Amino acid sequence: MAGTKKSMETKGHHWTRSSVPEIPVLIFLILFGIRGLEIAQADDGAAVINEANVRGHVRFLADDLLEGRGPGSRGDELTQLYIASQFETLGLQPAAGEGKWLQPFPLVGVRTIAPPNVVFKQNDNAVSLKSVEDFMSTIGKPAETAQLQDAELVFVGYGIEAPEYSWDDYKDVDLTGKVLLMMNNDPASDPDLFEGRRRLYYGRWDYKYEIAARKGAAGAIIIHTTPSAGYPWQVIQTSWSGEEFELLGNEGKRLELKGWGSEQGLRDVVAMGGFNLDKLRAQAESKEFRPIPLGISLSIQLEGVVREQNTANVLGLLPGSDPDLRDEVVIYMAHHDHLGMGVERDLRGDNIYNGAVDNATGVAALLTMAKAYSQMDPPPKRSILFAAVGAEEQGLLGSEFFAENPTLKPGKMAAVINMDGTNIIGRTHDVNVIGYGKSNLDAIVEAVAKSQKRIVTPDHFPDRGYYYRSDQFSLAKIGVPGVYLHSGIEVVGKPAGWGKQQLDEWVEKIYHQPSDEYSQDWNLSGAIQDTRLLYEVGRRIANQADLPAWTQGDEFEAARKRAIDSATDAN
Repeated sequence: MAGTKKSMETKGHHWTRSSVPEIPVLIFLILFGIRGLEIAQADDGAAVINEANVRGHVRFLADDLLEGRGPGSRGDELTQLYIASQFETLGLQPAAGEGKWLQPFPLVGVRTIAPPNVVFKQNDNAVSLKSVEDFMSTIGKPAETAQLQDAELVFVGYGIEAPEYSWDDYKDVDLTGKVLLMMNNDPASDPDLFEGRRRLYYGRWDYKYEIAARKGAAGAIIIHTTPSAGYPWQVIQTSWSGEEFELLGNEGKRLELKGWGSEQGLRDVVAMGGFNLDKLRAQAESKEFRPIPLGISLSIQLEGVVREQNTANVLGLLPGSDPDLRDEVVIYMAHHDHLGMGVERDLRGDNIYNGAVDNATGVAALLTMAKAYSQMDPPPKRSILFAAVGAEEQGLLGSEFFAENPTLKPGKMAAVINMDGTNIIGRTHDVNVIGYGKSNLDAIVEAVAKSQKRIVTPDHFPDRGYYYRSDQFSLAKIGVPGVYLHSGIEVVGKPAGWGKQQLDEWVEKIYHQPSDEYSQDWNLSGAIQDTRLLYEVGRRIANQADLPAWTQGDEFEAARKRAIDSATDAN
């Protein structure tokens, strides 16, 4: 009644009718309160993602005491124990099955002992390439010896067989027992083929060795150039000079020799046969290209030291809060391994490949992310799996094993967010998304980046094929869309071009070198910025109604459909 005050008691609050909000206002306050709670939770998680947490993990993981975290080493075991202990401290659940944190997998490794010189011959002529300086040799299978005797050298262009592009560098030529000389990368002269300058899996060295073996070749040699590889020759020297691992039990045809040659060295080799390397490469840009015998032979004897080793993925789970969505999982992934200890020491007397940026920083981001999520109450609707995988540097072996032996159905994997290296040069105006355009996850990244007043850019170096060089690729092959960032290059407070220069210098001087060490001088503000972005991206994926999807027509779309159908049928 007008002018009458009627008291209302409700849980300790004393209301008068005149002070009771109208119903629409109440609804607004309720909705705002729920949204405010979500924002507060997100902000609380972001606060945990700070420099102290990230820097502390990196300092430990990149220390000399871990001896470069090589697969199967004592440092590798210490790394696994450290990560599992951190997961347990945060209250995560062991997710490797049978109540265990570790998903072990067996490796077999071979350390190749190459001759001082690799000699190519044509009749009475010979060109000798110095091992390591101009030629890297690796036994193509786990064996104590490998031998080629007068094997014929055949130039096969890019070494690609891609029916969807009507491209076949091999045609109907019998290459059994031959040594195939091939270019790195894939053709880029036609923008309508192989996505122009963007490198596809066809441009990767592992594809080239695989198909050469399927063709019955005895060996394959890839011509290195810095532009086609995305890194200088010294990275080949360090990456292919130690013990090379593969998953134990691999079957199928194998090569005797996996080789890399410097551009100048192989230019001299083909010239001995009367060929010009530049003209050969020009011929290989055409669909009509056919393999070209070079009239040159190779004889080589390789010795190998073979051993079987075990390493493991470390898996921790934060269960989701929604009964209908908690069996679907958002995966945060980072590889915990690096190259271990080298046989040779560098000019500073150092032979420990600490892998500070690659990838102690990624694991540090993973552990910090896990801490942020563990403090959310309630947790996100979908579950969150934190996966620190092993043996990435050996060819994505840990993530490949996880994909082939998943602890949950691939059709229930909502997305993977992979962290392989983080920003150490400062905050940036841009966010560099590797594989931009492949899935609708781009929209989520763009929305979060916008909230940080940043812009999203596609691959700065599409010709380097980064999407196929890190662990999200293993999950893409079973249909799981992913997010993978590289450092932005437009650094706040720095002139244009400064960021790109820093990253180029890092690749040239530090990538896969003993000099990839932790430094107190790193500017980790950009790492914090990117890690908070990925935290929020994952939170939104975990809470949205629909599963993420590949862009229509993407190469992995069919695998996604098969995975979802299989998961649905199983239910």
